[in-house]
Amino acid sequence: MEEIEFAHKNLLYLLLVIPLLALWYWRMSNQARADVQVSSFLPVKGIQHSPKIYLRHLLVLLRLGALTALIVCMARPQSSTSWENRTTEGIDIVVVLDISTSMLARDLLPNRLDASKAVAMDFIKNRPVDRVGLVVFAGESFTQCPLTTDHSVLKGLFSDIKTGMVQDGTAIGLGLATGVNRLVDSKAISKVIILLTDGENNGGAIAPLTAAEIAASFAVRVYTIGVGSKGMAPTPVARNERGYVYQPREVSIDEDLLKKIADNTGGKYFRATNNRSLEEIYGEIDQLEKSKIEVTEFRKKTERYLPLALLAGLLILLEILLRNTVFRSIP
Repeated sequence: MEEIEFAHKNLLYLLLVIPLLALWYWRMSNQARADVQVSSFLPVKGIQHSPKIYLRHLLVLLRLGALTALIVCMARPQSSTSWENRTTEGIDIVVVLDISTSMLARDLLPNRLDASKAVAMDFIKNRPVDRVGLVVFAGESFTQCPLTTDHSVLKGLFSDIKTGMVQDGTAIGLGLATGVNRLVDSKAISKVIILLTDGENNGGAIAPLTAAEIAASFAVRVYTIGVGSKGMAPTPVARNERGYVYQPREVSIDEDLLKKIADNTGGKYFRATNNRSLEEIYGEIDQLEKSKIEVTEFRKKTERYLPLALLAGLLILLEILLRNTVFRSIP
């Protein structure tokens, strides 16, 4: 793609003189007075003005146009043609998200699930070259989105996530195993799972540590996030025609299990007690998992002042020609 740059762009400030000169000419032309004074205009009343009276301003416009072209010419416009060879060793990331009913607890705003979705989508938006997938789990698990670089599609699928999509519960091992399965055939230099849950494993046919061993065998690094404040939190305990009924409940997260999963796979455990800490956790993961991009850039510059110089010369010649022919004044 060709772009225009200026070698001496500071000279472009001289263009500010052009409107000042135009203003000065306008004021001077309005103040002009005839050298011959008459007592009455009655003898010439009704005579139409010649178009030359108005077209005489064309001479000044030509001169100002020439001056503008010369200033831009002195700034040395250059076209810059560049291209690059880009080699990307991307990272494949699968977000494994707990969608059990307890994720509707309101110790994060507006609740744990919506806060987790929003922060995860911001994280994905900042990693345009990586393939990202999405697995959700509660008592069961399924792949909401396979690995893709089409983040607009992924964003829409994130928005569709809600509790009740699968049987309730917290099958951490099953969710992790499903995430690993999405990465088995990956050829990426780095394979990562971000597992987010707010509870303790209480279901599923696969034990969480067994799933962690499977992840380690496929060189999948797992970052675990325990989401929920410490102490009591308003948690849904029942549902009626008006919606969920909330009561304060003790926040119970199996942090020891999440730490072991992270340690066994070379990852790291985090605890998110509010929206801000959740954002900071994703920010830290973003720094830990950076894609490697090698770029070789080529650039070619070509001088583009010649057309402007020719234009300035043409405008000056045209002004001289008109001044000595059409607009020639009597000495």
